[in-house]
Amino acid sequence: MNIPSIQSAGNLKGKRVIVRVDFNVPIKDGRIGDDYRLKKTLQTILFLKKKGAKTILISHIGKDEKSTLKPVADYFNRKQNIKMGFIPDWENPMLVDITHNIQNGSVILLENLRRNPGEKTNDLKFAKKMASLADIYVNDAFSASHRKHASIVGITKYLPSYAGFLLVSEEKNLRLALEPKHPFLFVLGGAKISTKMPLLQKFAKTADSVFVGGALANDLLKARGFEIGISLVDPEVKNIKKIASDKKILLPIDVLVKNEKGGEVRALEAVGKEDFICDVGPKTRASFDALVAKHKFIVFNGTLGEYEAGYDKGTKKLLKVLADSKAKVILGGGDTVTMVEKMKLGDAFHFVSTGGGAMLDYLTSGSLPGIDALKKVIK
Repeated sequence: MNIPSIQSAGNLKGKRVIVRVDFNVPIKDGRIGDDYRLKKTLQTILFLKKKGAKTILISHIGKDEKSTLKPVADYFNRKQNIKMGFIPDWENPMLVDITHNIQNGSVILLENLRRNPGEKTNDLKFAKKMASLADIYVNDAFSASHRKHASIVGITKYLPSYAGFLLVSEEKNLRLALEPKHPFLFVLGGAKISTKMPLLQKFAKTADSVFVGGALANDLLKARGFEIGISLVDPEVKNIKKIASDKKILLPIDVLVKNEKGGEVRALEAVGKEDFICDVGPKTRASFDALVAKHKFIVFNGTLGEYEAGYDKGTKKLLKVLADSKAKVILGGGDTVTMVEKMKLGDAFHFVSTGGGAMLDYLTSGSLPGIDALKKVIK
């Protein structure tokens, strides 16, 4: 069953359309650090403006109620030339009147959703309050659609509900990985292997090869009997030996470690008890050309090193090889996308997802709560 698109909603002129977007972007000193997600929402916003809708944008930002979306509204006004009003108070008794009285084609952004406790608990009273502001609901927040929150799931019970252009594009392109063309390479990085075990088990069956890097690889290397020193591991991981022994699972053949002496390259057999693995080594990086060349379809999520600490050589090399390859490549993961943007490689790939956890959850289960909620809605 296809997701109902906002393009099928009919005449939107004068209609109040509440749009769940994901404007959860890094902000420092009032400035946007990475605007990739913001730019990806432009197609839906501009479509609604052109149709004469009254657009009400809602999003969370940060991990608590203290963060504000005001810099995001400023960004659209300043950088994207979209006049965007900002409503700082969810408790404003005039909120419904405000949404009724904005002009056709106008856009307003409401303050951080998580200032309302009912958002994360999917409280239906809060969902109904949001629904009272609009005539139509649009979900264009793929990267938040793995959450069963009021603005993702609950609100669809009270309004005709549709997907925005970004959500439709994400679902369409990530679906390719569920029935992939072969030979198929799946590359997974990042940390906490216990949460990604279902994904590894799934793609060990459907992919021709699975390369694992980042802290995820440490647990697998340890399970294969290699010394990993004081490297990051997941204390919650269980029953890892079976997946670690799968011949489809490929791991780094050498690593970069840091210790009291600084940074050193180590063969796997030479990692010491005081070493901390922080990236793949040069032999592993050199092997990427041959590995990628063997595959026609590639999915890559996560970084291959301790990206936050500046260990990004492995991820950068793989991105360059993927960009130059003839394979159909799909990428995702917050840090990976940030690196793609910095390297100006976005146009080199078939698709770059805005989702991190949402992308992984979709690949694991084939859907997300936010997508399911749209499919269940009766128009």
